Amino acid sequence: MSTAANNALLRVENLCVTYGDFIAVRDATLDVPENLIVSIIGSNGAGKSTLMDCISGVHKPKSGKVYFMNEDITGLDAHKIVAMGLTLVPQGSRCFVRMTVEENLIMGSYTKKARKGAGGSLERVYELFPVLKEKRKLACASLSGGQRQMVAIGRALMSNPSMMLFDEISLGLAPTVIKDIYACIRQISHDGVGVVLVEQDVKRSIKTSEYSHVMLGGSVVLSGYSKSLSEEDIKKAYFGI
Repeated sequence: MSTAANNALLRVENLCVTYGDFIAVRDATLDVPENLIVSIIGSNGAGKSTLMDCISGVHKPKSGKVYFMNEDITGLDAHKIVAMGLTLVPQGSRCFVRMTVEENLIMGSYTKKARKGAGGSLERVYELFPVLKEKRKLACASLSGGQRQMVAIGRALMSNPSMMLFDEISLGLAPTVIKDIYACIRQISHDGVGVVLVEQDVKRSIKTSEYSHVMLGGSVVLSGYSKSLSEEDIKKAYFGI
């Protein structure tokens, strides 16, 4: 357990996740301190997305534990985890393309707690992403890739989360769009929402985050405050050399 464990909002202990006989996540242990942007870095196939799916309830672990705000959420269904305040923004900006932008956003406020404040949450999303307010009556099929990603982030915000997991949200997007989205993520963190960023881009992750974990072969092999991790240490952990 890292030195940040004593104030961890999210803790993962000895997690193992399998697909049949294939071990995707192997004895992974990490923590996410409160009030920090935390990155999980690793190459393609390192187990990052599987770890996020398991934390958020999309996939069940073979063994190990996941704790959120000191509550054991291991193996809970995804909708129950969302209701507790932990939500995932998955890869690929998955939207309901035949529904309008606003209909997509409102879908994120389906929990009892979120429904009560849906109006305020919607305004918050529109303040964060003004272009979505302009296009709120349009079908998501008409949006650019970057705008769909904004919808996916906004829909997750509509659940009124305490923590958000962002899984490779920059894939396939133009650099200017990525810059804008990461600026919004920093604002989300500043507003008091816990942030976990899953990325292959090491420089972007280290620049944005305050605490980092590096995964290799399904395991967490390096953890620490981002500024304290040397480029050489990260390179060795990332590539296993």
